[in-house]
Amino acid sequence: MDSIVVTGGNRLNGVIPISGAKNATLPLMIASLLSSEPLILENVPHLADVESLVRILTNHGVDYRVEGKRKQPNGCDGRTIHFSADDIVDTTAPYELVSKMRASFWVIGPLLARMHEATVSLPGGCAIGQRPVDLFIDSLAALGADIKVENGYVIANAPGGLVGATYAFPKVSVGATHVALMAATLAKGTTVLENAAREPEVTDLANCLVGMGARISGIGTSTLTIEGVEELYGYRHRVLPDRIETGTYAMAVAMTGGDVFLKGAEPGLLQSALDTLVEAGVTIEPKNDGIRVARNGAALKPVNVSTDPYPGFPTDLQAQFMGLMTMADGVSDIQETIFENRFMHVQELARLGANISVDGNTATVTGVKTLTGAEVMATDLRASVSLVIAGLVAEGKTTVSRVYHLDRGFERLEEKLSRCGAVIERVSG
Repeated sequence: MDSIVVTGGNRLNGVIPISGAKNATLPLMIASLLSSEPLILENVPHLADVESLVRILTNHGVDYRVEGKRKQPNGCDGRTIHFSADDIVDTTAPYELVSKMRASFWVIGPLLARMHEATVSLPGGCAIGQRPVDLFIDSLAALGADIKVENGYVIANAPGGLVGATYAFPKVSVGATHVALMAATLAKGTTVLENAAREPEVTDLANCLVGMGARISGIGTSTLTIEGVEELYGYRHRVLPDRIETGTYAMAVAMTGGDVFLKGAEPGLLQSALDTLVEAGVTIEPKNDGIRVARNGAALKPVNVSTDPYPGFPTDLQAQFMGLMTMADGVSDIQETIFENRFMHVQELARLGANISVDGNTATVTGVKTLTGAEVMATDLRASVSLVIAGLVAEGKTTVSRVYHLDRGFERLEEKLSRCGAVIERVSG
């Protein structure tokens, strides 16, 4: 099993190109099930989760063709992938595939909408707390689906097709919004989704669906209105840049000091996180084709944050920000409101010398003068990269094991950081 070894102490200087967003790519790939015509996605990142979802889609009968298979000179140019679901041969998504990645459960929406049936295993994914599928099931049931759960599978049927309805999500859920939105595009009549997620990845999916012929209004708001159509068509769509990757590298620069240009980043996608970094004393300078991030000499200031649905501070940047605050000059409180078990990185950061106490859903971080390298273990995707950020300034070597978590969501992390001066390498084992 691979590990990443980081030797701390170097500032970051240079250019880091931002990849296509994992959290947008996955639902866009799943949307290919809605049409018999090809969906062509540009700027698809090289990630383990993408490869896992390709295997799931091919199990349903989706053909795919990849452009840009060769490694590009800058190490991260996204691929263009053609997905063709002309003939769906199987409406079952088995446990051995779905258990590897939670987002694969989302195939239930398009399969039910187009084929009027779906049998999908209950999902797996990162162990960051309970993420029940109740909202997925309730929203599809509101559209007329008959759903039951048996032997670890969700079995859904809509013999006459789905029917438009009004459904208000009891809590904001990105995944459930993706699924209900896709399902509603082929439902008969009008669907209104209230309290829908507003994340940029939902907007990206909605814009792609409109390009495929869907009729959706209210895009970017918490109320989506979908006029069902009989069929969707082929389309070519470019995946938006990854705001979580952008925020992660911005925090790495903030941690180490230096001056880095995040090429291709869009500041409007993560303004709350960027504002928080400015509060912490980091220079953030939006440019036409990216964001400049710099910190040269000034001490990091402690900042209190609370995770919230978009446009609030993203839960997917909470662990990285906690890593950053371990070196701030003072005390900061970090409140996690989205997932109840997303502080598993605390004990690993403590192995590096961080001073963090947890009370319920709030972590209190008291900044320290020095972190010291140690062997640590990744517990989930975002937690794993927080350990890398801490390792960039820790004295000596930090070895992060179980980096398969990193490979699920960060494209060639060690290559991007090393080009900017970090001493970081992947070790096979």
